Amino acid sequence: MTESYGPVTSSYITTTESTLGGEIKRMLESNEMLIGDGPSYELAKSCYLYHPLGRKMADGPVALAQSQKRRITVGDAPPEVAKQFETEWKRLRADKHIANVARLARIYGIATLIVGVGDNADADKALDPAKLADQDVWFSSLDPLNTAGSLVLSQIPTSPDFNKPVTVRTNGKVFHPSRFVVVMNEEPIYLAYTNAAFGFVGRSVYQRALFPMKSYLRSMIANDMIQSKLGLIVAKLVSPGPNVTKEMGLLAALKRAFVKRAKTGQVLTIGETESIETLNMQNVDGAGTYSRTNILKDIAGAADMPAKLLDQETLVSGFGEGTEDAKTIARFIDSIREWLAPLYEFMAGVTQRRAWDANFIQTMQTKYPEVYGDRDADEIFSEWRADFVAEWPSFLIEPESEQVRVDDVRLQAAVAVVQTVMEIVDPESQLEALKFLADNVSANKRLFPHALEFDWDTLQTYLEDKAAQQQALSQGDPEQGGEQNGGVEQVGPEAKRFGRFDASGAMASIKNAVSRMDAALAKPRPARRAS
Repeated sequence: MTESYGPVTSSYITTTESTLGGEIKRMLESNEMLIGDGPSYELAKSCYLYHPLGRKMADGPVALAQSQKRRITVGDAPPEVAKQFETEWKRLRADKHIANVARLARIYGIATLIVGVGDNADADKALDPAKLADQDVWFSSLDPLNTAGSLVLSQIPTSPDFNKPVTVRTNGKVFHPSRFVVVMNEEPIYLAYTNAAFGFVGRSVYQRALFPMKSYLRSMIANDMIQSKLGLIVAKLVSPGPNVTKEMGLLAALKRAFVKRAKTGQVLTIGETESIETLNMQNVDGAGTYSRTNILKDIAGAADMPAKLLDQETLVSGFGEGTEDAKTIARFIDSIREWLAPLYEFMAGVTQRRAWDANFIQTMQTKYPEVYGDRDADEIFSEWRADFVAEWPSFLIEPESEQVRVDDVRLQAAVAVVQTVMEIVDPESQLEALKFLADNVSANKRLFPHALEFDWDTLQTYLEDKAAQQQALSQGDPEQGGEQNGGVEQVGPEAKRFGRFDASGAMASIKNAVSRMDAALAKPRPARRAS
């Protein structure tokens, strides 16, 4: 049995059931996948499960956003605090739960992440954060069918709940707002009902891309047809004449068999007026490539995502093209990370309660008694939570050589500033300037794997003695080795080396150091690559 699709009606060009699966056939024959139509719940699910670009459109941006690890810091707390958080985060598989609910939101337009405790008997009551550390906690990602009827959203403009998710109900059980977080792909529009989400909520990532997604399937059929014809041999053989005998027919068949079976390394003899060719498809490449490229661009534009993420072409650097492509993708990924922020905040709150429990805080009090020994556990937890910071690294990754160059320029600027400041401040300020330099050197692990450490008490004594000696030399104290003869001031080697201090010259030196850093950072850099 054969089937033809759309304008392809010739009986000679057909597609078979074995070529196209049932879901793909339904997509091609669907009356929903037209310009201006939105997907139903079932069609949105089929697009994700079976369309070649469905998973990439829903999962791709989220996977890229999560491809880098966030930097966790907790103010001045010991490093064990941040490490404990990361350990519990992994144990709860928080990244997976976030990715699951984000996927469902992009497929259907809305999704919900709920946190359950034990048998979930008190789901309708406020979550008690203080008890989370001692309870069995689990998470579930709910799609619109799981929460159908509870996330329709109010369409009364004067209501405080207008276009806001208030209640989540699934399987007859109502969840308290402290136990769930709702995420939508795009914001709800007044009286704009989303079929795939069963409510006046966000929209599926496939909402505006259904028609070009259907065209993409047709381009795959065309590719298959072209591929199946590439091996076709056209043999232009001389006709044996108007009267063909049986022997002449057998001879012609034998010649065709020789043409079919001949391969590299063999010799095939044909007549002077005969020729053997393949199908001329030189015009197919231009039209096919043009059509497929524009289809991908249409899909990407409809889904509001960079086309490079769909065709997966290499980011080139000609005329700065690769750099701009990488920046566009980086900005898009930043927007996805911002969209995921409520999910990360929700998961972080649960993780903090379980990671920094009473036992862990007691361990920190024992290990750092001078910092936490006489403080209340709730006070310590509140301080850690207030100082908690989770930062995404830049999606644009500098080449190693460029990172080293930037670090070197910054270090030279820091050294120049410290050298200038050392001549105009008192010993105590000199010590602070040296601490500033040591901190910058120690923080630069790329250039200096090991920290720069001093005995600060000994160094402070040295700076004070040195300042006193220089002051005595400038006043001509004979006991300190200085004298004034004939009104000419005799100075020591340090004074000769540095000369007299000129405040305007010092400020010019600082400005010059900073300008050198800015100029170096402004130099053309090699094209960045996206992670």
